Amino acid sequence: VTAGNGCLLGTEVADSASQENLTAAYGVFKKEIEDVKPGYKPATVNTDGWDATQNSWKALFPSIAVIACFLHVFIAIRDRAKKKFKELFFSISTMLWHCYKAESKSAFSQRVRRLDEWSLKNKVPPVIMDKIGGLRSNLPKFSRAYDFPGSHRTSNMIDRLMQRMDRHLFSTQYFHGNRYSANLSIRAWALIQNFAPFNPITIKQHKDYMCPAEKMNGFRYHDNWLHNLLISASLGGCRSHPPNPL
Repeated sequence: VTAGNGCLLGTEVADSASQENLTAAYGVFKKEIEDVKPGYKPATVNTDGWDATQNSWKALFPSIAVIACFLHVFIAIRDRAKKKFKELFFSISTMLWHCYKAESKSAFSQRVRRLDEWSLKNKVPPVIMDKIGGLRSNLPKFSRAYDFPGSHRTSNMIDRLMQRMDRHLFSTQYFHGNRYSANLSIRAWALIQNFAPFNPITIKQHKDYMCPAEKMNGFRYHDNWLHNLLISASLGGCRSHPPNPL
């Protein structure tokens, strides 16, 4: 799944989470976006800590800067410590977000080192210490965001969209048939997510933009949301010639 500006930009079923299969799946996004913008080269991408995902993006876009998701560090600690180590979790999470709010790369790195040293000194349990140590050992992947002002430092945007996807897949009993039909199913769902209208209150909050796709593009082709979807998804004959009227 690839997302940007609140929209699903790409969805593709992969046979596994290996680097080879992920590269092939993300390669579909690359091919389709180059149909719209030839020579497209994203400056940054924010991912989780899965090496295969990060390596896939580097293989497809060699110049891209991969930024590790800071939120995943917090979530990993929260899931392991919030109930069992309540007071300790509060202290660790406060210091962790203090690191995140650093205004410069050097300040961020220094705060992470101090957090790591404090954790060692206070004999923080290994289930927490391992995540803090991982943050420190992978500092370049997190601090790289400071070289690209405005880049995403967390993956909460795609996480929110994938939560909806999880609920959709659960309610439909996941995939049926074959891989081709599975791809059609999830791509159809993604189109609906991008073009289905917001509720009236959200429309007012977003300057009368009616759906995520319109908010991202800054315009709509038609006031009817379904017509807008059909026009947007038609590709204007990009991959196939118009049908013969005769």
